Amino acid sequence: MHDSPEGHASTATLTALGQRYYLPVYRPRELVLDRGEGSRVWDVEGRDYIDFGGGIAVNALGHRHPALLAALTEQAQKLWHVSNVFYTEPPLRLAEALVEAADFAERVFLCNSGAEANEAAIKLVRKWAAAQGRGPERRVILTFQGSFHGRTLATVTATAQPKYQAGYEPLPGGFRYLPFNDAAAVETAMQAGDVAAILVEPVQGEGGVVPAAPGFLKRLRELCDAHDALLVLDEIQCGMSRTGTLFAHAQDGVTPDIVTLAKALGCGVPIGAMLAGPKVAEVMGFGAHGTTFGGNPLAAAVACAALRELDSDTLRANVERQSAVLREALMRMGGQRLFREVRGRGLMLGAVLKEDFAGRAGEILDHAARHGLLILQAGPDVLRLVPALNIDDADVAEGLQRLSAALDDFLAAADA
Repeated sequence: MHDSPEGHASTATLTALGQRYYLPVYRPRELVLDRGEGSRVWDVEGRDYIDFGGGIAVNALGHRHPALLAALTEQAQKLWHVSNVFYTEPPLRLAEALVEAADFAERVFLCNSGAEANEAAIKLVRKWAAAQGRGPERRVILTFQGSFHGRTLATVTATAQPKYQAGYEPLPGGFRYLPFNDAAAVETAMQAGDVAAILVEPVQGEGGVVPAAPGFLKRLRELCDAHDALLVLDEIQCGMSRTGTLFAHAQDGVTPDIVTLAKALGCGVPIGAMLAGPKVAEVMGFGAHGTTFGGNPLAAAVACAALRELDSDTLRANVERQSAVLREALMRMGGQRLFREVRGRGLMLGAVLKEDFAGRAGEILDHAARHGLLILQAGPDVLRLVPALNIDDADVAEGLQRLSAALDDFLAAADA
């Protein structure tokens, strides 16, 4: 095995380490990424890639953004971690900024990931229901088929996709699953009188990039109000200007009780947040929940800088413009034979394969990587594009050229 440029170990050497030492829960592509700049990354062999995957909607400002790098470097010279036994300034400033940005929120719980944010939300719902005098049998949380809320035991149970749950039984009780975008099914479920909350993504990510239908979230809000239940919005993937507004629910005209965030909030630094509205802001008292690393000053300093950049009309205009370019190009490239629709909002797009190519999204990802393009899938039938929100015209154009070549190769191989 030979070394690659700049003294790096070769791709083969490094991937062998992963195959030997990682718990085999991932199946990464056979390349090792080494550095990035904007919407491009390079592997250890020196090959460049256009990044349309954004670290699964995390790198919302691309790689090595100057403001984030400055915030990280400055805080790294001062203080990394002291725990929540003491105050530090960066998480206090971040909590303040989040509450000011979210017109419904009064308090924030900072954590390390989306799964932890959703765990906190689930616990807050249950704690609120208990404070209302509801027994355990009346603390049900409704979630939706195709949803994805995390990999911890509670959040994977909230995730209404059996493939993520298989083998982890017995699962925690207290969750009920309904078809997404089916308001009538929710109305029927609420009649039981045991529902404490509805947990929903304004745009389902892992479930295939499926937006809430017009009026669906408003109807959920009405039903929650009518039945004294909480509306919890999981904006871990679709929030932070990803869909064209800082908070995705702004496009649906609803006021939630709880919102969960992560991914783009730190633009690559692990952080999550649960935002609590007035009905629940005072429910959890001292000792009711906690975290060792959550909201540590290093992550919070970067998230503060990221939030300032993400909450920008200029950025959101770019999201809208590039979304239109990508949608039109995807249908031009694959609409005749390959894609039956392009759905989503903003720069959270899913190109849905036609029936003849169902189940083959992963193959297209392989072709794309060989042509120097990183994209994702959302299930076996959907290509998912979640690039940096500040991606420029040149990188969009080159990325689309590489995607076109990859699709040509895929179709040629399919016809062979």
